[in-house]
Amino acid sequence: MLGDARIGANVPVSSLDEAIAFYEGKLGLRLFERGEDQHYARFAGAGETKLGIYESKTAGQARHTLASFVVDDVRATVDALKERGVLFEEYDVPGMKTEDGVAAVGDTRVAWLKDPDGNILEIAGA
Repeated sequence: MLGDARIGANVPVSSLDEAIAFYEGKLGLRLFERGEDQHYARFAGAGETKLGIYESKTAGQARHTLASFVVDDVRATVDALKERGVLFEEYDVPGMKTEDGVAAVGDTRVAWLKDPDGNILEIAGA
């Protein structure tokens, strides 16, 4: 039933203005909608993918990945984002260790970062 549906993600934030500055200014997403009541915004990704953000008192409380960005070259993307001041998480857990922000998980390369509220975002690909 949903196999052909487009998939998007929504992330709670504490300050819409601060989050827009991060997602647009640091990550390079294109803002295409900001709610009339100023409590939400949406960004366009590749194709018809969308990322929504909304103000919430629960922003930053999730301890798991809330959104993933799939790219062709994780290392190049991480390096470019680092030049824009984005910090990446370093993990050393059984079966996985990041090296300069990037981990190999099978044939996939993965990196994690946090937005200003501490929401975990993932970059994955080759």
